[in-house]
Amino acid sequence: MTGVWLPDPASVQASRIVRFATWLSVSGRASLPDVTDYRALHAWSVADPGAFWAAVAEFFDVEWSAPPREALAARQMPGAVWFPGGELNFGEHLLRAGDSAQAAVVLVGEDGSRSSLSYASLRSQAAAVAGHLRSLGVGPGDRVVAYLPNCVEGVVAFAACALLGAVWAQTGLDYAAHSAAERMAQLSPTVLIAGSGYRFGGQLHDRRDAVDELRSLLPGLRHTITVSTGGLPHPSSHTWESALAASPVPGGVSLPFDHPLWVLFTSGTTGKPKGIVHGHGGVLLEQLVSPGLHLDLRDDDVFFWFTTPNWMMWNAQVCGLLHGATIVLYDGRPTPSLWSLVADLGVTVFGTSPGFLEASQRAGLSPGASALRLVGVTGSVLPASANAWFRENVSASVQLGSMSGGTDIVGIFVASAPNTPVYDGEISAPALGAAVEVWSAAGHPVPPGTPGELVITEPMPSMPLRFWDDPTGQKLHDTYFATFPGVWRHGDLTMITPRGTVVILGRSDATINRHGVRLGSAEIYDALAALPLVSDALVVGVEEPDGGYWLPLFVVPTAWPPPDDLASSIRRLIAERASPRHVPDDVIIVPELPHTRTGKRLEVPVKRILQGADPDSVINRGAVDNAEALDTLISAARARRGSR
Repeated sequence: MTGVWLPDPASVQASRIVRFATWLSVSGRASLPDVTDYRALHAWSVADPGAFWAAVAEFFDVEWSAPPREALAARQMPGAVWFPGGELNFGEHLLRAGDSAQAAVVLVGEDGSRSSLSYASLRSQAAAVAGHLRSLGVGPGDRVVAYLPNCVEGVVAFAACALLGAVWAQTGLDYAAHSAAERMAQLSPTVLIAGSGYRFGGQLHDRRDAVDELRSLLPGLRHTITVSTGGLPHPSSHTWESALAASPVPGGVSLPFDHPLWVLFTSGTTGKPKGIVHGHGGVLLEQLVSPGLHLDLRDDDVFFWFTTPNWMMWNAQVCGLLHGATIVLYDGRPTPSLWSLVADLGVTVFGTSPGFLEASQRAGLSPGASALRLVGVTGSVLPASANAWFRENVSASVQLGSMSGGTDIVGIFVASAPNTPVYDGEISAPALGAAVEVWSAAGHPVPPGTPGELVITEPMPSMPLRFWDDPTGQKLHDTYFATFPGVWRHGDLTMITPRGTVVILGRSDATINRHGVRLGSAEIYDALAALPLVSDALVVGVEEPDGGYWLPLFVVPTAWPPPDDLASSIRRLIAERASPRHVPDDVIIVPELPHTRTGKRLEVPVKRILQGADPDSVINRGAVDNAEALDTLISAARARRGSR
C-alpha cells in the first residue's frame, strides 16, 4: 500500500500502550477484546473520562501524599473538578525516574559544545536551588520567572520551583525586555532568574543590559539570580553558583491537584499575551499519556525535540524526565545539520516541525535513521510530500507521527500512537482522553470528510485552570466556550476522514472562503512543498467591503533574484495539486516573511491588516520574529492592490 506507514506487529506488542490496554483488560477496568486496537481503547477513554484518567494515575504509579476522594467530581466545561482532595507534587515525579548515573539533560550549543547533567546531579541541584529560593522567601503560589536561553539551568530551576509549589514562567533571552515584561509583569514575580547572553547564527548576543532593563519593568521584584550564559559573566548578590551551594530541601511540598504549576503565554501577536495557568496534577497526567503512551517514551530513550523556552514544547520535552529518558537541549539556529546531532547523540525520539522536514527535503538530504525509532512533528500542518521524502531518505520503518494540540492544554488532541498506521498528509487519530469531534457552525457533528470546527466534548485534566488576571473566568469562557456552550472550540478547521484519521486544514478564523467554498490554507502550503524554488509562504483570504474577495499568496524564493516564471509555476502547481479554486489572485514575492516567535504563520493578523485595520492595533510587534519583514509584506501587498 502506497502512502501509508504500518506499525511492526512485534513493536506493537512490546509497546507501553498495549501493556496499558492489557492491564485494563486483566484488571477488569475495561472490556478490550483486542488490546492492540487503538480505536477501541480511545473510545473507552472518552466514554468515561474519570475512569480513564484514574487508570492513568494508577498505571503510572502516581504518588499521592493525600488520596483523592474521586477522579472527576464535576463533568462539565468549564469548571470540571478533577481528583478533589488529592495532593501530590509534580517536581517529585519529575525527579524520581532515571538511574543516578544516567544523563538526564544534555545541552548542545550551536558551536558544537556539549555539557550534561546526570539524574543524581539534577536531583541534588534542584533541591539546592529550591533551598536557596526558600531562603529568599519563596513559597507555594509565589511566582518565579526566568529570562534564559535554552539551558540546563532552566530545567533545574523549573524543577526547584515545582518542589516548592512556586509558579514558574519564562521567556527566551532573545525577547526584547519590554516584550518579556509584557508577560512577566502580569505575574508580579518575586524572583527573576536571568542569563547573560546566547549564541545564534554564529554571533554572541550580550543581553546583560536587557536583563537590567527587565528588572526595572517588574514592579515588586525582590531578588534576581544571575546565570552566566553564553560565556558572559554577570556577577550579582545572588548567582547561580550561590544557589547551588544552598542547603537542599528534603522533598517536595504536598500540594492540591489543581495547585498552579506554571503559566504559559499565548503568542501575543494579536494583543497582550494571555497567561494560561496549568496545575500540578493535570500536567502530570497529560505528560504521562502524551509521551508515555503516544510516543512510547522509555528510560532508555534519548529524547530531542527542537524547541525554545518560548514554546510549550520546551515544557513538554522537560516532561520526558518523568519517564527516565535523557532529554537533549539545543541552543542555536535550527538547520538541516541537526540530523548530524541526532545521529551523534543516538537520539531515538526526535521532535521537529514540518518546516524543518521541508528544508531538509529542499536541501536534498538523505540523513538515514541512525538510532531513531520515532520522529514526532507538530507546530503546523505536515504536507503529504514530507511523508514520502521521509520514507525514502530517512527510514521506511521509523514512524513519522504528526500531532496537534497546543499551549492551551500543554498536550495533544490528535496524534499517532505505536499501534496506529500513518497515512500521508493525515494525523492518525484523536489522542487518548480527547473527545474530538468536528462540528458545523450550527453546533452539530458533520459527516466524515466534511470540514468544520475542531471541538472537544469532554473535559481533560490539563485544560487551563484559568487565565491569569481573569477573576470571573470571562476571558477563558470567551476564548474556548462562547461559540458552543459547554464544548471546547479550539479554532482549527478540521476534517475527520471516513477511516477516522484527522486532517488539520488551518486556523478556522483564517479559513479561505472563496465564492462560498471553504478552503484550507494547508492545502496550498502542501502543494507548494513540492516546489524547491519556494522556501516559505503565507496565504490569506481577504473579504472586501464591496463584497469582493482577494486571495494573495506571499512567497519567499530560495534564491534571489527569483526566476521570472516563478509566479506562473506556482499557479500551475497549485491548480494541479490542490484545485483551480485554490489558485491565488496574486503571487507576491518578498525576501522574508514574519512569524510568531514559535515559528507560526501570521495569517489572522495579516488578513486583518489587509482589510484596513491599523497594524499596531492588531499585532504586537514584540511578539513577531521579524518586524521588518512584516512591514515589507504590508507594503508589498498594498502596492499590489493599488495597481490592480
